[in-house]
Formats: sequence, C-alpha cells, structure tokens
Amino acid sequence: MSAHAESRKPHPPGTVAWAIADPLRAVLAAIAVITVITGVVEVPFGGPLLQLLGADPTPEARQLFGTVGMFMVVVGGLLLHTLLNAVPSPEVVLWSGVQKAGAFGAVGIGVLNGVFSPIALLVAFFDLATAVLLFIYWRRLGAGPGLQQ
Repeated sequence: MSAHAESRKPHPPGTVAWAIADPLRAVLAAIAVITVITGVVEVPFGGPLLQLLGADPTPEARQLFGTVGMFMVVVGGLLLHTLLNAVPSPEVVLWSGVQKAGAFGAVGIGVLNGVFSPIALLVAFFDLATAVLLFIYWRRLGAGPGLQQ
C-alpha cells in the first residue's frame, strides 16, 4: 500500500448514521451536492437560467454565467469532498463560507443594479443562509475566532 493511500482518512460509516450523528454536516453536504449540480446545469443552460433570473442572456452573459457555474462545481465539490472526510478541513469550510457570502453580495448587487430581477434574491438569500451555516460549522470545528495551526 502506498504512503498516500495509508494517509487517507476513512469515510464516516453509513450515510444514515453519519447524517443522524451530525445533521449540520449532512445538510452542508446536501448543499454542496446542490451547488455542484446547479453549477453543472449553468454551463450548458445559462441562457434559459439567466432569463429566469430576469437577465438578458447575451453571449457575454452566458459565457460569464457558465464560468461561474464551473467555479460552483469546483467549490461545491471541494466542500463535499472535505465533509466526507473523517475530519473536515476547517480551511475548506471557511473559504466555502466566504464564497457563499460573496455570491450573496454579487447577486444582491446584481439585483440592485437591475441586472437580475428580484426573484434572484431567492438565490442570494439561499447563499447567505449557507454561508451562515458554514461559518457556524467552521467555528464548531474549533477553527475560530482566529485561524489556528
């Protein structure tokens, strides 16, 4: 067995037992999956989604939306990956929370500037709620208030 394989952390036993033992972690894992799926959908279907959010689906907007979708896949996948480890990385949880808080701000600014319709605030507030949950979980991991070594 390689040194890398030996250093891997085992996954928590049984999904149901794991979710019952740590419901916040399970909710965050579900949100991470939703983030990945949403990001995957944004890449090929950016135009219709932009219209749903009240934005003009120009080629530039579709390209940018697809790029954002790709980053959602990466951040959501990274968050899911760490949550499935026996001991999640506090840094990944923290920066995932920062990303969600930033998404809330970006969508909110888009609504204020008339880029998105007010319906997009549903997305923004979902991201804000997720950021709050991630920061709570980060603190619970013992990583707050300062970054510990």
